[in-house]
Amino acid sequence: MKQQLSYYSLKLDNIPIRCDNTSATNLSKNLILHSRTKHIEIRHHFLRDHAQKGDCILEFFDTKNHLAGIFTKPLPKENFFAIRRELGLIDLNNLES
Repeated sequence: MKQQLSYYSLKLDNIPIRCDNTSATNLSKNLILHSRTKHIEIRHHFLRDHAQKGDCILEFFDTKNHLAGIFTKPLPKENFFAIRRELGLIDLNNLES
């Protein structure tokens, strides 16, 4: 991700990654492997290794606030309008001439 951003002359030291899974976030911060996590293959520890190096920061982010939710699931009217507003989409019916 850092390499891709460097092509656009952007440099970020700590890339924030928002995750709505508290278990995954906690696993990335815990240095000890427990018996419950032994089934995870080594290749899946990629994010954990980069989080420990400080390349990225995993942050908890509530599911109802994810902007991608508008594209993946039906939402209540209020959430739909709030996310649409955050994405910068406008309602053509409410435009004034």
